[in-house]
Amino acid sequence: MLLNITNFLCADENSATAEWIVSSFPIIKIVIVSVLALLAIAMIVLVVLQKSETNGINAISGKADTFYNKNKGATLQGKIKVLTIIDAVCILVLCIVYLVLNKIFQGFI
Repeated sequence: MLLNITNFLCADENSATAEWIVSSFPIIKIVIVSVLALLAIAMIVLVVLQKSETNGINAISGKADTFYNKNKGATLQGKIKVLTIIDAVCILVLCIVYLVLNKIFQGFI
C-alpha cells in the first residue's frame, strides 16, 4: 500500500501526476512553514516561562521528596513542561513532513 502511495505521489517524467497535487504544493509549503514559525515562537515563550528546576545547590545537598515534587505535573509549571514537549514533537513531525514533501516534489517546481 505504501508503494502505491509513493508511486502516486512520486511520478517521473513518463507518468502523469494529478495537476491539483502539483499546483497545490507551493500552498502546502507556505502553510507548513507558517505553522512551523508559530510553533517556534510558542516554543520560545514556553521555555522562557519555565522556572529552573535547580538552584545550583540541590545537586550537592540532595533533594527530598516532598508533596510538591510528587505532584508537580498537576501544577502550572508541570502543564507548561508538557506543552513544551508536545510543541517540540509537533515541530519535529512538521519538519519531517516538510522534508519528505520537498524530496517528493523537488522536480516539479
